[in-house]
Amino acid sequence: MYLPSNTIIAAGPVIIEDGQVLLNRERKSDGTASEWWMFPGGGAEDFDISLEEVCRREAKEEMGIDIEIIKPLRTLLVKRPDKEGLAILVHYLAKRIGEIQPGLETLEWAWFPLNELPEKSAPNVVKIIKDFL
Repeated sequence: MYLPSNTIIAAGPVIIEDGQVLLNRERKSDGTASEWWMFPGGGAEDFDISLEEVCRREAKEEMGIDIEIIKPLRTLLVKRPDKEGLAILVHYLAKRIGEIQPGLETLEWAWFPLNELPEKSAPNVVKIIKDFL
Protein backbone atom coordinates (compact mmCIF):
# COMPACT_ATOMS: atom_id res chain seq x y z
CA MET A 1 0.00 0.00 0.00
CA TYR A 2 1.27 3.45 -0.89
CA LEU A 3 1.00 6.04 1.91
CA PRO A 4 0.60 9.69 0.89
CA SER A 5 3.40 12.07 1.89
CA ASN A 6 1.05 13.87 4.30
CA THR A 7 0.63 10.72 6.42
CA ILE A 8 1.45 11.24 10.10
CA ILE A 9 2.40 8.78 12.82
CA ALA A 10 0.90 9.58 16.21
CA ALA A 11 1.03 7.87 19.59
CA GLY A 12 -0.84 8.33 22.82
CA PRO A 13 -1.93 6.76 26.07
CA VAL A 14 -5.30 5.20 26.77
CA ILE A 15 -5.79 5.90 30.48
CA ILE A 16 -8.64 4.03 32.15
CA GLU A 17 -9.43 4.36 35.85
CA ASP A 18 -12.47 3.05 37.73
CA GLY A 19 -14.35 2.25 34.52
CA GLN A 20 -13.72 5.69 33.00
CA VAL A 21 -11.42 6.87 30.23
CA LEU A 22 -9.51 10.16 30.12
CA LEU A 23 -10.28 12.23 27.00
CA ASN A 24 -9.52 15.78 25.96
CA ARG A 25 -10.30 18.43 23.38
CA GLU A 26 -7.44 20.58 22.20
CA ARG A 27 -6.58 23.63 20.18
CA LYS A 28 -5.64 22.71 16.59
CA SER A 29 -2.49 24.04 14.95
CA ASP A 30 -4.53 26.79 13.22
CA GLY A 31 -5.74 28.03 16.64
CA THR A 32 -9.32 26.79 16.36
CA ALA A 33 -10.90 24.37 18.82
CA SER A 34 -11.16 20.72 17.86
CA GLU A 35 -14.72 19.43 18.00
CA TRP A 36 -13.48 15.89 18.76
CA TRP A 37 -12.89 14.26 22.14
CA MET A 38 -9.62 12.34 21.82
CA PHE A 39 -7.07 10.40 23.79
CA PRO A 40 -4.09 12.58 24.73
CA GLY A 41 -1.46 12.10 22.06
CA GLY A 42 0.31 13.57 19.12
CA GLY A 43 2.59 13.16 16.18
CA ALA A 44 6.06 11.72 16.11
CA GLU A 45 8.28 14.73 15.48
CA ASP A 46 11.66 13.10 16.02
CA PHE A 47 12.23 9.67 14.59
CA ASP A 48 15.23 9.13 16.89
CA ILE A 49 12.88 8.39 19.80
CA SER A 50 10.52 5.45 20.27
CA LEU A 51 6.76 5.66 19.93
CA GLU A 52 6.58 4.87 23.67
CA GLU A 53 8.59 8.05 24.29
CA VAL A 54 6.24 10.01 21.99
CA CYS A 55 3.36 8.69 24.11
CA ARG A 56 5.07 9.79 27.35
CA ARG A 57 5.94 13.22 25.91
CA GLU A 58 2.38 13.85 24.77
CA ALA A 59 0.89 12.81 28.14
CA LYS A 60 3.23 15.31 29.81
CA GLU A 61 2.55 18.12 27.30
CA GLU A 62 -1.24 17.75 27.16
CA MET A 63 -2.16 16.55 30.65
CA GLY A 64 0.89 17.40 32.79
CA ILE A 65 1.26 13.80 33.92
CA ASP A 66 3.78 11.02 33.72
CA ILE A 67 2.58 7.59 32.65
CA GLU A 68 3.57 3.98 32.99
CA ILE A 69 2.92 2.08 29.77
CA ILE A 70 1.19 -1.20 30.53
CA LYS A 71 0.85 -2.70 27.03
CA PRO A 72 0.33 -1.80 23.38
CA LEU A 73 -3.20 -1.73 22.04
CA ARG A 74 -4.40 -1.82 18.43
CA THR A 75 -2.71 0.43 15.87
CA LEU A 76 -5.11 2.04 13.41
CA LEU A 77 -4.70 3.54 9.95
CA VAL A 78 -7.35 6.26 9.58
CA LYS A 79 -8.26 9.20 7.38
CA ARG A 80 -7.45 12.44 9.16
CA PRO A 81 -10.79 14.09 10.06
CA ASP A 82 -9.70 17.72 9.70
CA LYS A 83 -7.05 17.49 6.99
CA GLU A 84 -6.11 15.60 3.85
CA GLY A 85 -4.08 12.47 4.35
CA LEU A 86 -3.84 9.53 6.69
CA ALA A 87 -2.76 8.94 10.26
CA ILE A 88 -1.17 5.86 11.77
CA LEU A 89 -2.42 5.91 15.38
CA VAL A 90 -0.45 3.89 17.92
CA HIS A 91 -2.28 3.36 21.24
CA TYR A 92 -0.86 2.22 24.57
CA LEU A 93 -2.81 1.24 27.67
CA ALA A 94 -1.19 3.34 30.38
CA LYS A 95 -1.38 4.16 34.06
CA ARG A 96 -1.51 7.81 35.16
CA ILE A 97 1.18 9.03 37.53
CA GLY A 98 0.40 12.37 39.19
CA GLU A 99 -2.46 14.82 39.13
CA ILE A 100 -3.75 16.25 35.86
CA GLN A 101 -2.52 19.75 35.07
CA PRO A 102 -3.62 20.42 31.49
CA GLY A 103 -1.22 22.04 29.05
CA LEU A 104 -1.81 25.24 27.09
CA GLU A 105 -3.26 23.45 24.04
CA THR A 106 -5.76 21.46 26.11
CA LEU A 107 -9.10 23.28 26.04
CA GLU A 108 -11.15 20.77 28.01
CA TRP A 109 -10.63 17.35 29.60
CA ALA A 110 -12.85 14.88 31.43
CA TRP A 111 -13.29 11.30 32.57
CA PHE A 112 -16.05 9.44 30.69
CA PRO A 113 -17.64 6.08 31.55
CA LEU A 114 -16.45 3.47 29.06
CA ASN A 115 -19.98 2.76 27.85
CA GLU A 116 -21.03 6.46 27.77
CA LEU A 117 -18.50 8.13 25.49
CA PRO A 118 -19.28 11.69 24.36
CA GLU A 119 -21.16 12.11 21.09
CA LYS A 120 -18.17 13.74 19.38
CA SER A 121 -15.65 11.02 20.30
CA ALA A 122 -12.98 10.58 17.64
CA PRO A 123 -13.52 7.36 15.65
CA ASN A 124 -10.32 5.80 17.01
CA VAL A 125 -11.56 6.36 20.59
CA VAL A 126 -14.75 4.43 19.84
CA LYS A 127 -12.83 1.55 18.20
CA ILE A 128 -10.21 1.24 20.95
CA ILE A 129 -12.75 1.37 23.78
CA LYS A 130 -14.92 -1.20 21.98
CA ASP A 131 -11.85 -3.48 21.76
CA PHE A 132 -11.13 -2.88 25.45
CA LEU A 133 -14.65 -3.81 26.50
